[in-house]
Amino acid sequence: MRLGIACLALASCLATTSASAEESIKIGFVATFSGPLAAAGQDMRDAFELGLDHLGRKMAGRPVEMFYEDDQLKPEVGKQKTEKLLEASHVDILTGYIASNVLLASLPSAVNAKTFLVGANAGPSQIAGSLCSPWFFSTSWQGDQVPQAIGEYLNQKGIKSAFLMAPNYAAGKDVIAGLKADFKGQIVGEEYTKWPDQLDFSAELSKARAAKAEAVFAFYPGAAGLQFLGQYAQLGLQGRIPLYTAFIIDALSLPRAKDLALGVAMAQHWGVDLPNEANKRFVADFRARYKREPSFYAAQAYDAVGLIDSAVVAVGGDLAKKDAMRAAMEKANYSSVRGHYRYGNNHFPIQNFYLQEAVKDAGGNYTIKTTATILKDHQDRYHDQCPMK
Repeated sequence: MRLGIACLALASCLATTSASAEESIKIGFVATFSGPLAAAGQDMRDAFELGLDHLGRKMAGRPVEMFYEDDQLKPEVGKQKTEKLLEASHVDILTGYIASNVLLASLPSAVNAKTFLVGANAGPSQIAGSLCSPWFFSTSWQGDQVPQAIGEYLNQKGIKSAFLMAPNYAAGKDVIAGLKADFKGQIVGEEYTKWPDQLDFSAELSKARAAKAEAVFAFYPGAAGLQFLGQYAQLGLQGRIPLYTAFIIDALSLPRAKDLALGVAMAQHWGVDLPNEANKRFVADFRARYKREPSFYAAQAYDAVGLIDSAVVAVGGDLAKKDAMRAAMEKANYSSVRGHYRYGNNHFPIQNFYLQEAVKDAGGNYTIKTTATILKDHQDRYHDQCPMK
């Protein structure tokens, strides 16, 4: 009799194991698929799909089921879509999130549900600091780090004064704070423009010209960045006051910016020309499938697939083992397209930041070239405020 019960129990266990293997892993992806950042959202989605295909669309033998939601670049909509994914779709993991204000509004819902959220772009200072969470990991950066690299580069160039411009929202304030954190010169002007509605920067650029700074630093993602570059040239500032940027020029904007982008210094943690094997495969396959260059948005989303997969594989597909999943993600034990990096106590990457510029290649095509390493193994400056140690 005991043998019979044991056999039944074993059969039940085997049946449960088999059912788990067939049960899909549900991933919710929230990003901006409409409005001025729609192209960035689509780039992230395309790269995530490519990453899943590279895994055979399975993690630890379990099929992956995707749920995509458009946050419309509105925090309240992002929060609603996040809660919909958690409560109606019952997703196991959340990822995506382009804008800092959307991520800040959405993260509490994920934390309350004890669901991992892998941020694939936005990196607000609050989440790197006092609002850090064991349920959050980033595959991008903290928002200050890219402008900190530019600030350090300005110091290396001997720039003594700068005029700063950014949109008036969480990421804009973080970016300007990052530039000011490391730049040792004088700030002769600082303008925050309305986001995302304002696309006329002529009044602020006139102030920049009047300030007679040695450099202008600006941050405008998506379509606003293209508008900014056009007006910079129209007002006669191009070639007159050197422009340094964070997030204005990327693979999405460069085909339209063309000559407007040449000579503008920028920084990133990743580039199409980084010579590691994971990046070579990602860039080649992205180009072949989508007939365009991948952006840093795409690279971060592709890495999100690798990070999530590393955690799922570590627990053999048993997503109930959340402590073990967290421990696996903290190791960043996957082939990142940026090369090896590690996580700080706040779950933001400690990584290199490179100087980049837009150039024309031998065939006359516009591309982004990595020219130097500005910051090596760089950790964000908010990790000390994070209670996780």
